[in-house]
Amino acid sequence: MTAPVGPPECPAHRTAPGPAPLLSTAGADPQRVYRRLREEWGSVARVELEPGVPAWLVLGYRELLVVTRQEKTFSRDPRNWRDLAEGAVPPGSGLLPMMGYRDNVTGHDGTEHQRLRRPLADGLAGTDQRRMRRSSEAICAGLLDAFRGRGTADLVTEYARVVPLLAIGGLFGLERAEGHELLRALAALFGRGDDTQAGGRRFEDILVSVLRARRAAPRDDLASALLAHPDLRNDTEILRSMAVMMSAGNEATTTWIANTLRLMLTDHRFRGRLRGGRLGVDEALDEVLWQDPPMANFPARYALHDTELGGRPIRRGDALVLGLAAGNADPAVRPADSYELLGNRAHLAFSAGPHACPAQVPARLITKAAVEIALRGLPDVRLAVPEAELTWRPSPWTHCPASLPVRFTPFAARAARGSAP
Repeated sequence: MTAPVGPPECPAHRTAPGPAPLLSTAGADPQRVYRRLREEWGSVARVELEPGVPAWLVLGYRELLVVTRQEKTFSRDPRNWRDLAEGAVPPGSGLLPMMGYRDNVTGHDGTEHQRLRRPLADGLAGTDQRRMRRSSEAICAGLLDAFRGRGTADLVTEYARVVPLLAIGGLFGLERAEGHELLRALAALFGRGDDTQAGGRRFEDILVSVLRARRAAPRDDLASALLAHPDLRNDTEILRSMAVMMSAGNEATTTWIANTLRLMLTDHRFRGRLRGGRLGVDEALDEVLWQDPPMANFPARYALHDTELGGRPIRRGDALVLGLAAGNADPAVRPADSYELLGNRAHLAFSAGPHACPAQVPARLITKAAVEIALRGLPDVRLAVPEAELTWRPSPWTHCPASLPVRFTPFAARAARGSAP
């Protein structure tokens, strides 16, 4: 099936500029980059993943739905990636932790993907959401207690980056020390440095030890549930399922929390509506998903045959990166007034189609707990630096502030005035 061609005004048939580095979207204003790419290319833009490694960045909302829903044209399996098969991607490439083939739920389509997805969906469906909410709230409160007495903190490194890993790790029965070690491994895996592959190896080593412990002594946790699931055929498949849930869930939820807190600190309209009760926390979380989704650019789909998308010729083996942040801002579907987005969950923050994220409910539970506890526990929190000085993690995939340094009235001082939360 041929994908729809772009609208008549689409500049698809102009002489196209050279590909832009995908990493250029990692700065303070990625939407400016997406707008420029849309003006130059239309709904599908040529980008460079690394020097000499091209891909298509899908910017259009409708085109993203085509790519994510048509498995027989656009595969999730990286073994169909021509540049990888032909050696254009070096073995030590920092792209491989995210784009290399993995024999797990992310690397298959069709019936095999469905078989490997069921254990994840079943395990999450069996999670006690009330217990998870209480556990997440306790984790958040404990983290605030560790720093709110001093009146300063970094709400990314000391809070947003720690909460999801400990909460998701708790679902698998991990101890806190194991959670912090996983956190360090994941930071390397999702970065762009020389330690990405080492981070991936250390991450898997930790999960192997958890799996062995649960086989010896099962518990009421997700690791034990995966061990008992009939669709997983061996320990290797169980380990890979754990790795997917832990890594993807942690990184996406971290970014969701961080960007919600960032908006609360920098956008007076957003902060006023949230603190004044005119915007509920769930509605605020949805607004962030529209504006700055956790996975801004999601890898990837690979064309199974020559086709056309947004007026661009797509060749067999081409890589297509899902520009989820760009798709949410597509003027063809995005209303100009943000109030019209209240209650609207048609965003693509969790992708779409058969590979859409199965962990949206626990991610929301954790993020909501983190934001609510921060709102109650730090009522006068403010940025400790000018907004222009905020920096961003150098990742082509997630748009997440590297830090959120803040100041606030220390807890002891508030308690002395009788206003402690």
